[in-house]
Order: sequence, then structure tokens, then C-alpha cells
Amino acid sequence: MDPAYRRIADELADRIRAGELRPGDRLPSTRQIARDWQVAMATATKVLSALQQEGLAVARPGAGTLVAVRGARPGRRPARSRPGEQELTREAVVRTAISLADAEGMAELSMRRIAAELGVATMSLYRHVRGKDDLVLHMIDAAVGEETFPPVPPDGWRARLELAARLQWRGFRRHPWLAPVMSITRPQLAPNALRHAEWNLRALEGTQLGFADRMYVHVLLFAYVRGVASALEAETQAERDTGLTSDEWMETQDPVLRSMLASGALATLHRVVAHDGFDFDLDSLFEFGLERLLDGLEVLIAGAPAGPPRRLRSTADPVGDSGAQL
Repeated sequence: MDPAYRRIADELADRIRAGELRPGDRLPSTRQIARDWQVAMATATKVLSALQQEGLAVARPGAGTLVAVRGARPGRRPARSRPGEQELTREAVVRTAISLADAEGMAELSMRRIAAELGVATMSLYRHVRGKDDLVLHMIDAAVGEETFPPVPPDGWRARLELAARLQWRGFRRHPWLAPVMSITRPQLAPNALRHAEWNLRALEGTQLGFADRMYVHVLLFAYVRGVASALEAETQAERDTGLTSDEWMETQDPVLRSMLASGALATLHRVVAHDGFDFDLDSLFEFGLERLLDGLEVLIAGAPAGPPRRLRSTADPVGDSGAQL
């Protein structure tokens, strides 16, 4: 009896050869295969790997696994070159992991899947990364490092913080998996991520905020950008699973929403939804929130007392000045 992965791969291969799935069409993701055929994720991963090795499928960053162009001969790998185990580098492992996470989501990333994409043995990866956590750290560092700071910063603390936030947003936009894997309470010590902290702390030099409050500002700004960006991965995965954009999905909900609004109990919400000027998207939310956050910081910094920088007492501090020292 054929292994489960082989039966599923043959079924998909037959659909490709019959023209039901055409070149460029998106194949089911590993999560979809696991759900539709009731198999484990490891089995689903082997299905896509088998199709790629047979030249019937190819992984494309940002698009998933697609039906390959006609003419690839069964039993041969795709034409693009892959490093042998002797040529394998950590950079190749990390870049492949990033491409897979971009295309299929972080939940489906595994060492086995990376090895299959590179055409090497799984154990060979461990000569370059210690394990999944180490791999994720290098992925974060590489992804964050794609957006670089200018050699000459703009004038003023607000312009500098705004620049840092926009660089982070662009990185999160490019890699939807990135925001959820970065921690605030247990920050990964990725050199490129630490450069953001250095940039923001320097941006606040010359203000009357104490060092602790400058760090709070940095964390607050990062937490805001990361918080909004955390919705990107879920939306990307939902689009992969359903084939519907967020706007298309909202259209399917329109009859239900209209019936709820027609009751009159949600009159204010009805007016907001019906207003032609409201067009919700995450980019607009990011822009709106960033401006309001910077406005609030401007009030805070303008009201900070003159003199040596000191920490502004929080509600967690005891009464008095005992908590003011770092």
C-alpha cells in the first residue's frame, strides 16, 4: 500500500496533467492538505516536496506553492540551482526559511521543509543553525536588516521616531510572519533589531526625558507598530485558505451585517458604516495611530521639567523619589 503522502501527491499530479490545475495555479498549502485529506502536517509537507522534486510544482515567495511551467520532466528537480550539502551556508538556510515563511506562513515552517526546498538532508541544516529558535533569531535579524537607517538622520526627535516606525512597518508588511514572532517581554537579541533601539534612544537625546522613559518610548512605539502588524499574518493566512481578499470576504458578510443594522439598535454604527469616507485598511489604521501616538509624546516631552533628565514617576512607583533612580 502506498504511503499517504504518495497517494495525495499522485492525485494532485493527475489533476495537473489533466489540465484541471494549470501552470501558475496555486496548489493547496500544507495546512489545507492536512485538513482536507486528514493527514499530519509532516505528511502534507512531503506531498508538496514530492511534487517539487518531480518538477510539477515550485515555491514562490508571497504566492505559495504553484503548478510549475509545462515541460519539467518527472523525477527531476526544478531547474533553479540548489546548494549541495558541501556548499550550504547559513545565509542560504535563513533566506530559504524566510521565503517559505513568506509564502506559506510560519506555522508550516519546519527544518524538514527547508531541507526539502534546498534539496539537502535535514540534519545538514544543524551545522549552520542550532535549532528552530536559533533559526528564527537569524530570520528576524535578516528581515529587520532589509530596511536600513539613513547615514544622516532627519532633524528632530519626532521625525526620527516616525522614520523608525515606518521602517518597521515596511518590514512587517513585507514579511507578515515577522511581527508575531518578535517578543516585547523577552526580546530576541538580533543585532539589527537592537539598532532600532539605539536609533530611538539617540533620537530622544536632548529632551528632558530620563533614560528609563526614553526606553519606555522606544518599547511603546515598537509595541504599537508590532500590534497593528500582527494582524497581517492572520489576514495573509485567511486569504491563502479561502482565496478571498478582506474586501471580498466583507462582501460575503454584507447581508448579515445589513440585517443586524436594520434593527435600529446599532444606529451609530450604522451611520459610521454607511459613511462614504470610511475605508478601513491596516495601512490607514497604522497612519492614524502613529500620528496620534507621536502627538501624545510631543505633549509629554514638552511638559517634561527642565533640568537633568529624570524618570517620570509611574503608577507602579512608590510615593516619593525612591523610584526615580535607574
